[in-house]
Amino acid sequence: MSEDKFDYKELGLMMGLEIHQQLDSETKLFCRCPNHLTDKEPERKIYRRLRPTQSELGEIDRAAYEESQRNLQFVYEAYNHHTCLVEADEEPPAKLNQEAVDISIILASLMHMKVVDEFHTMRKQVIDGSNTSGFQRTGILATDGYVETEFGNVTIETLGLEEDAARRIGEEEGKIVFRLDRLGIPLAEITTSPDMNHPLQVKDVAYQLGQILRSTKVKRGLGTIRQDLNISIREGARIEVKGVQDLELMPTMVENEVQRQLKLIEISKKLQERGAKVEETIYDVTELFKNTESKIVKGILEKEDSHVLAIKLKQFKGLIGVEIQPGKRLGTEFSEHGKKMGVTGLFHTDELPNYGITQEEVDSVNKELELEENDAFILVAEESQKAYNALHEVIKRAKQALEGVPEETRRAQDNGNTEYLRPLPTASRMYVETDIPTEMIDPARVEKIAANLPELPNVKKERIQKEYELSEDLAEQLVQRNNADLFEEIQKELPNMDSVKIASDITYTIKDLKRDNYDITYLTKDTLVEIFKLVDDDIISAAETEVILKDACKGVSPQDSVKNNNLEKLSDDVVEVAIKEIIAENKDMIEQRKMGAMGPLMGKAMAKFKGKADGQTVSNIVKTEILKIMNN
Repeated sequence: MSEDKFDYKELGLMMGLEIHQQLDSETKLFCRCPNHLTDKEPERKIYRRLRPTQSELGEIDRAAYEESQRNLQFVYEAYNHHTCLVEADEEPPAKLNQEAVDISIILASLMHMKVVDEFHTMRKQVIDGSNTSGFQRTGILATDGYVETEFGNVTIETLGLEEDAARRIGEEEGKIVFRLDRLGIPLAEITTSPDMNHPLQVKDVAYQLGQILRSTKVKRGLGTIRQDLNISIREGARIEVKGVQDLELMPTMVENEVQRQLKLIEISKKLQERGAKVEETIYDVTELFKNTESKIVKGILEKEDSHVLAIKLKQFKGLIGVEIQPGKRLGTEFSEHGKKMGVTGLFHTDELPNYGITQEEVDSVNKELELEENDAFILVAEESQKAYNALHEVIKRAKQALEGVPEETRRAQDNGNTEYLRPLPTASRMYVETDIPTEMIDPARVEKIAANLPELPNVKKERIQKEYELSEDLAEQLVQRNNADLFEEIQKELPNMDSVKIASDITYTIKDLKRDNYDITYLTKDTLVEIFKLVDDDIISAAETEVILKDACKGVSPQDSVKNNNLEKLSDDVVEVAIKEIIAENKDMIEQRKMGAMGPLMGKAMAKFKGKADGQTVSNIVKTEILKIMNN
């Protein structure tokens, strides 16, 4: 953003980040199942329903309660080797994964945090189906750290270590299907204080934390990291935005949320000035639409037990259609709440007549509900119970509109907007895990790890670029693709080998092979060293490594690949004899063009040798032979 759209200091903008990153340990957090996903057909399925439970204080979390109102059944896909009875909640959890603890201590040390002496596992109530038990195991491993940014230091409140949720596969009528392969994967949760005050600052902090995470053993790729953004302004409320993946979009998302909250505050003040009121009576107006020409309404009413229901909102007319985010209106928020109960959408006064609903039908609803000037109505056409549940949710959201900005969790959208997900969770969702003993963390263990911290990616990039004389792009790609350590290990074994060639093949050639569905798991460090040693020992030319890499992906040894493809370089004597033959055949060209014949003759020579001769050697011999003719 070139200019600030709002005076963020005046508005009291506060932001915090929560980052959830999968750790790349050998096993899961509380069982010894492998720490990776599978696309195999499930070997069995588990069926569950979940309900909220009371906290230690006898309270029920509001987010958990809303999820329970959907009355869904959950189907879990399980396996014999990728999952076990722990994920199925049929067996107590195993001992805490110590490798995941060590990785977390590295992260804590890089963020200047204080590691706890005792790690206590808690249960966080989650009944959206993503955990078979209805809770997530989590604990705090470190507190009170910071990261440095161009806007100043930002406090890292806590570093948590927890288990990831099950993987959502699909949804069908009344059921959600999850796969248990992801459930239990170790997850680091980094939480900052809400002390960021400018949209660009949150992007900077997210980048800094990303650098720290990439320096350790974390998983890479889609779905391995999830970022949540907390945003509030002084007269608004705290909003948690889930799934903020694009760093470049973060400032826009903050800007749009500030706009949304300001508009909701403005609407609230107007509603209060009007003396607006939300009535809880739900009216059945199906009879008014028995002859409707609206394809949407008619299609729904053809289903069994479907109705058109309505509520009236006194003094809301003209405000439901107010734009609160780019392309989104207050009515959109009402609709998002209704859709949580399974309805496809709703209609409101400010957008009618439309969608095939006529003015006459609008007038008939106004009359039936006895609406006065500036009163509004909302319609829902759906199966009876879903329609009633949806309108109860809309009534709750309309009441919140009278007050201003409701605290809630929202989902990030690709255009920088957000949509309603659920109420903001409360402390009532946490209680003690009774199946796992307290984990003592020895300070000596922390000191030993802190004394051997990895380089941050930006530091590593600058170092290898300078040390190995690589281009900035090549060095950056090595670091981003997590291949910098592999590159340095190979270079250490072959110190005289061209570093640019090694880096290029690791970064680009292998990437292209993977894209073309070659099995690059065969390309271990030892195999790559063998291949590059063929170049280093002058057995093959550098251009031939791609052929050997392709064969290696099929299980063919580098030596056999050289033999099968006849790749061994020609001796300098053989090359010289062949070039002299080419020179003799093109003597007239040399006498006419002088050194201008260099390019065409090089092309003829390289085509003849088909990569089996070193280009620099060929160039030197061709140049020497041309000069001989020119000097005669």
